[in-house]
Amino acid sequence: MPEENVFTRITREYYQLTASEKKLAAFVTANGQRSQTMSISELAAACGVAEATISRFCRRMGYRGYSAFRLAIAAATAGRSSSDPLHGEIQPEDTVPDLCAKLAGVDSDAIRETQSLIIPESIIAAANILTAADKVLCMGQGGSMLMAEEAAHLFTTAFPGFFAVADSHMQVITASSLTEWDAILFFSYSGSTKDLMDVLHVARQQHAKSILVTRYPGSPGAALVDVVLQCGSIEGPLQLGSVAARIAQLYLIDVLFSEMCRRDMERCRHQRELVAEALSEKHV
Repeated sequence: MPEENVFTRITREYYQLTASEKKLAAFVTANGQRSQTMSISELAAACGVAEATISRFCRRMGYRGYSAFRLAIAAATAGRSSSDPLHGEIQPEDTVPDLCAKLAGVDSDAIRETQSLIIPESIIAAANILTAADKVLCMGQGGSMLMAEEAAHLFTTAFPGFFAVADSHMQVITASSLTEWDAILFFSYSGSTKDLMDVLHVARQQHAKSILVTRYPGSPGAALVDVVLQCGSIEGPLQLGSVAARIAQLYLIDVLFSEMCRRDMERCRHQRELVAEALSEKHV
């Protein structure tokens, strides 16, 4: 039986699953606490797959059978905050303090899970790329673009050459003018959008370095970049752009920024002082 968290393993193997297995994986990750109490027949009916698919999926994940798989789900969800409003965890009768406590738990869980997924060598490699780059383009689509803009804003306070590019056409256009001394920092929860793939293919042709922040390290986009940084927080199909997932990505941005700053604290402090002084003129 594998020792790693069952949800971490599902995430890592997701893009190697069949269509039916992906339906099962999506349901289990979005309904962890509910899944652990369901019989194999109940789970099959809820997912719209055959019981044989579930048995095959369990073996693919490294478990002897469905019972062992359910135990792994129970172990993984033990201690996890149960506060997903899209799956009924936040109830109409909850008070505002109840709601605040539940959401704080989910957001904290997202950070803790991301911390457990961080590979120190990957943070160092990503920092090396960004520090050495003449120009860094921060990109994403939809909600992920908000994270790209946040990253560009933060890094610019201490390092020159960071630019956010939002429009998908402009992303490809600017990527086509990159050189081997430039880099792309891309945010994509799924790691499998067409716009992402278009940009990464162009960046590879230009020999530019690339970093992907994603939930799925086995995604198609992850195969095209130099460094993958995996974020935590599982999003269900109705939770597109969830706050917890963004908090997980913000935490990674903070870790990466801090790693770059600690290499030359005095220079970064001086640069941020200059930025703060320049911005002070904006206040009345």
